[in-house]
Amino acid sequence: MFVITRLICRRIHGTSDVTVPKLSGFSIVSPKYVEVEYADGTKFKFSSEYLRVNSPAADGKIRSIGGDKVISGRRYVGIMSAEPVGNYGCLMTCIDDRTGIYPWDYFYELGSNKFSLMRNYIKTLQKHRLSREPPPPRRK
Repeated sequence: MFVITRLICRRIHGTSDVTVPKLSGFSIVSPKYVEVEYADGTKFKFSSEYLRVNSPAADGKIRSIGGDKVISGRRYVGIMSAEPVGNYGCLMTCIDDRTGIYPWDYFYELGSNKFSLMRNYIKTLQKHRLSREPPPPRRK
């Protein structure tokens, strides 16, 4: 979680160590993946689960457990829509009706740190005995 906090602080305070190239392409591949390409040829493919759990938006579905911010059960979440927000980024809406504005530089940071962020997410879920799988439907 430290890595996520550091990334968010860098974005808020403008202290990113990385120069982000200009965006050259963005596409939704089915409702499960997003591809982002930059002018330097760097291309990232993100699962909707990965984007959802790393959303920069304040989220009412986040559980705080022992100081860790945890979003569980999002393995099969999909992306309903994505709309540009000027030259700044993209507003995405997920199937669970949560939205977030993702700046283009944030996509670059998420792509550059994808392995460690996903590993930390899975470790946090395991630590709190939570799952990436959605909870079973409630019986009436």
